[in-house]
Amino acid sequence: MLKKVVGIKTGRNIICVAVMTALCAMAYGQPSRPYRLEAGIQAGAGYYVGDATLHIFNNVRETYGGHLRYKFDKRWALQVKGLHHRIVGPIVENQDPKIPSDKVKIGDWQNKMINIDVMAEFNFFRFGLQEYDRRIKPITPYIFAGIGVGMYGLKYRTAACYFPFGFGMKWKFAPRWGLNVAWQHNLYFADDLEGTVEWGNTHNLNGSNILNFDLTGQLTVGIVFEFAKEKKICQFCYDN
Repeated sequence: MLKKVVGIKTGRNIICVAVMTALCAMAYGQPSRPYRLEAGIQAGAGYYVGDATLHIFNNVRETYGGHLRYKFDKRWALQVKGLHHRIVGPIVENQDPKIPSDKVKIGDWQNKMINIDVMAEFNFFRFGLQEYDRRIKPITPYIFAGIGVGMYGLKYRTAACYFPFGFGMKWKFAPRWGLNVAWQHNLYFADDLEGTVEWGNTHNLNGSNILNFDLTGQLTVGIVFEFAKEKKICQFCYDN
């Protein structure tokens, strides 16, 4: 009788240990729930390319702003970004009215801009902190493209749409913190960012010659913070 009781207790202990081991294994095997939202601030250098400035990174000025990013998974995300940007170029006049191309610089013009855009992003690697999957990387290059609107001119009363696109690098250095570097190009569907007569849309080419559109760009570095953790999935729940 004693042996039977001991056997029953031993069997119960083995079952309890097995159940606890299985529960621990299930808990350990579940990856941590990702954060779906991310907010960040960024700053860097901006430039303008158009009739007055033909090359990138000429007359570089400050740019700064913030963004909100929703991450669908470890590859795809949607970003809403707002940047304040100042562009600068030369004011010129003709030395000889008979020779339109003979111009000299007599000063600089500047225009303040606010850019707001919505862009889709694609990470080249599965981005995140590695836990159980070696394919997940804390550093990844990424590309992005979307649509945006820029406001500029006197009290930002002028507006024009633009096509934002570019590439960058992401680094996740902590569970909820990261660093982003991005080089963004904005192709405006307008040719009047300069705000001056001599560099404006003199020949009314807007809408007929895409090469005549103005372009701006920003090279920025930003820090990001993640929040809104994904809802926990119950492993023991089922629908009747």
